[in-house]
Amino acid sequence: MFAGKKFAAFLFDMDGTLLNSTAAAERVWSNWAMGHGLDVATFLPTMHGRRAIETVRRLALPGIDPQHEANEITRAEIADVEGIHAIGGAAAFLNSLPPDRWAIVTSSPLALALVRIEAAGIPRPATIITGEDVAHGKPSPDCFQLAAERLGFDAHDCVVFEDATPGIQAGEAAGATVLVITATHQHKMDTPHETIFDYSNLTAVADAQGQLGLERAQSAAAS
Repeated sequence: MFAGKKFAAFLFDMDGTLLNSTAAAERVWSNWAMGHGLDVATFLPTMHGRRAIETVRRLALPGIDPQHEANEITRAEIADVEGIHAIGGAAAFLNSLPPDRWAIVTSSPLALALVRIEAAGIPRPATIITGEDVAHGKPSPDCFQLAAERLGFDAHDCVVFEDATPGIQAGEAAGATVLVITATHQHKMDTPHETIFDYSNLTAVADAQGQLGLERAQSAAAS
């Protein structure tokens, strides 16, 4: 995979990439959307991969405080972790990585990220970048650039693991190599990047300098 290239670190989106929280998130956002007279079926596909505050702001609904609404949505999401589970092979893959060579980079606030990480049973990294850590959320590259910096590297030398368009665009803008996880996709994504369904057939190999390579079993065809 990636023609034997080596990377300094791996930067993982969370929702849809390491864990599947779609059902829980869509329950909360559906209730919120119905309460504001939105067409739920049209709205739901637009809320994935972005910070709640930016999703609400983009709607430009009259007479509401976007920050207040985002805070209420986050509280509801923290309270609803039913059905959240790890993407296949994610926990084992993360546990195989050197602790100082990977980070989670999520649009979620930290409190929400922590309850979802626990609910999914995946390891909690030493470095977590959340929507609260940056002025501009995905698709801005700020979050991935900050994560790489916290780890002591440049984003150009990292792999970004993503599932949603805003995050993929953020990884591209950061100059990182992008790998798309398709486990939660309902439809095939048209992307120039390498794709894998989950982590079941993926192995990370570290060299003597700590640089990481990726190997994939031949049976794990790209999705």
